[in-house]
Amino acid sequence: MNAEAMLQLKQQLVRMSAKQRLEVSAFLHRLKQDSPAWKKEMYRRMAEMDAGKKFQLRR
Repeated sequence: MNAEAMLQLKQQLVRMSAKQRLEVSAFLHRLKQDSPAWKKEMYRRMAEMDAGKKFQLRR
């Protein structure tokens, strides 16, 4: 997507109602979940949890 098309998309999003933006957000989230990279990461995280690593400590 070129810069002009991206700008037009952003302008359209600004004009949408909160409900419409929520629908777009849900759609984008579903697209992400269909990606092989996302599925691979979720599989990795679930395998860690199955192995007993339930929490990741951050310092």
